[in-house]
Order: sequence, then C-alpha cells, then structure tokens
Amino acid sequence: MTLLRSFKDFSVSAVIAGFVTVLVGFTSSAVIVFQAAQALNASDAEIASWMWALGLGMGITCIGLSLRYRVPVVTAWSTPGAAMLITAAAGVPLPEAIGAFLCSGLLITLCGFTGWFERAMSQIPLPIASAMLAGVLLRFGLDLFTAMKTQFVLVFAMFITYLLMRRVLPRYAVISALVIGILIAAAQGLLNWNGVSLQFAQPVFTAPQFSLAALVGVALPLFVVTMASQNVPGVAVLRAAGYDAPISPLIGWTGAATVVLAPFGGFALNLAAITAAICMGREAHEDPNKRYVAAVAAGVFYLSIGLFGATVTAVFAAFPKELVSAIAGLALLGTIGNGLSVAVSQEAEREPALITFLVTASGVTLFGVGAAFWGLLAGALALLLRPARS
Repeated sequence: MTLLRSFKDFSVSAVIAGFVTVLVGFTSSAVIVFQAAQALNASDAEIASWMWALGLGMGITCIGLSLRYRVPVVTAWSTPGAAMLITAAAGVPLPEAIGAFLCSGLLITLCGFTGWFERAMSQIPLPIASAMLAGVLLRFGLDLFTAMKTQFVLVFAMFITYLLMRRVLPRYAVISALVIGILIAAAQGLLNWNGVSLQFAQPVFTAPQFSLAALVGVALPLFVVTMASQNVPGVAVLRAAGYDAPISPLIGWTGAATVVLAPFGGFALNLAAITAAICMGREAHEDPNKRYVAAVAAGVFYLSIGLFGATVTAVFAAFPKELVSAIAGLALLGTIGNGLSVAVSQEAEREPALITFLVTASGVTLFGVGAAFWGLLAGALALLLRPARS
C-alpha cells in the first residue's frame, strides 16, 4: 500500500528537485570529504569506500524516513564535521579515527532516541527558525547573480527561462531552467565528460580502535559540530517548512546509520538543511503532502553515488560551477522568500528574527561551530532580553 501510494504521488518535478538536491550537495562539499579522508592518510580505495558508505547511508535514510513519515526527510554527510577532521584529525591513525566516528555516532543515536534533542528544539519559535533558514540560504540566492560575472549568457538564459515559466507553468520552472542550462553549457563546450567511466565502488572495512586522544580530539568535536551545525538547522528547516515529523527517530536513525557505516568511512550522517529546502519548496510539488517524493528521489540518487562513486563524481564534476550555482539559487528563491516572510510576520519577534538572519547570513564560525547555531543563539538571546511591551 505504501509503495502504491508513493507511485501515485510521483511527479517529474519532484524527481528533478531530488536530482538538484544531490547535485548541489555533492558538488559543493564532496571535495571537503576527500580532503578529510586524505588528512587521515586514507588510500584511494579507502576514499572510494567513504563515498560508498556515505552514499549508501544517505540513500537508505532519505528513502526509509521519507516513506515512513511522508515528509521530505533529506539527510547528508556532515560537511562541517569533515572540515573539522581536516585539522583536528590530522596525525590520528585511521583505525582510531574510525573508532571516534563510532563513538560520535553513538552519542547522536542517544540524543535522538532519548528525546532530549527534540525537547530542546521544540523551544525555538517559528519566526526565529524561519530567519535562520533564510540566512543559511541567502548565499545561494546571491550566488545565482554573482555567477553571471563569469558565465553571463548561461546564467541569464536560465534566469529568464525560470521567470517565463513561472508565468505559464510554474511547477516546471526549475526543470526548464536546468534543461536550458545544460543545452547552453553543451553548446559552449562547458561540459567535461572526459573523466566519466562506469566503475563500481568497493567497500573497505577498517577495524576500529579506541584511544582517549581520539575520543577527546575527534569524537566529541565531531559530535558537537554535527549536532549544532547540521542537525539544529536541519530540524529548523523542517519546522519552517511546516512539517511536524517526530524529530527523535530522525536524529536517532541517522546516528544509528553512522554507527553501522563508520568502519567503512561513514564518519557522520545528519539531517540536511540547505539541500533539504530544495525538496520542501513549491518547485518540488504544489502539494506539500507529496513533496516527500523529492526526498525519496534524492535517496535514489545518493544510492547511485554509493554504488558508482567514481562515476557519479565524474558526472557531477562535468557541470560548470556557474550552472550549479544558478540552479541552486533558482530552486531556493521561493524558500528564501517564504522564510523572510514568516520571520518578520510577528512584530514582537521581528527584531530577534532579524538578528538571527543577519548573524546566520554572516557566515561567522566560532569554536568550529557554524553560523546557523550562533544565529539561533543570538536570536534567542534577543528574544529573551527584548523590551517589555507597554
């Protein structure tokens, strides 16, 4: 019955949204994951295994959780976590790092299934969450237009196509812009298919080892960064989009998937924030109850990354970065606008929401924790200290 309903809810726009989600997520941060693996002296085979584990984990959790709760649950690897590993894990033996990944995954699992994290997140007002979402996504909206500096014809054509299609067939505006972008990029010789070849990824098991140094220097920072910089905004994105899915099992299962896949290089899985917003907008489907199909489609594409890691990497690398920036910005315009609208809708919470938006959009990073967390914290502080109403 579940599969039958999912088939009825299927739409081309949702599949395209899922593809754009993976395209943006992969091209924007895969290099950081590669660098993290290299910092741990992982071999080429082990790096391929990392992509296998992460793709498999993201695919299974996207598909399973989205079908279970009928909401667009998009998961991702922890990009801030990978960035932290580049410096914090340098010099740590790979088996000890794997042990640290396991411990971090266990902590995430406990935070999820005990309900502690959900209780904490329920205290965040919707305008503050929406302001944080808009701040996180602002960079992608700006990148849409800055990309015109280097590829004006390509990006401008995509932009005009989007505007025209919004008038006649709004549901297919992003799809049309992507098609036009690919055609123009091909005509200009901007698509580089030289490195594309069909290759299966092979998992490599690394037996974990445990040390106090790796626990303190890798596991705990990875846990904190993943929860604060990824899961907090991930939950806020869900709430800002109007979805009331139970948070505890979502966090718990991403932690459990991390524990299972850590020996193969799955260092940290979490809820996505930026890419998740692509699956939650009107471009995915006019009906919010059918947008979960976009997350399921993203899961299928993530599975393909796991199975054909090197091949998919080469395919995504073939797209010019301006095309990726443009399609991401176009896909997120509606979500940015809605986030700003909700953020300033309540006069009593307008200034705290504005502070949240500005801090988040600034991109400030303190103690290895990203701007989304500090934006929420600043907004909460402003809310707490706001003047008493006369």
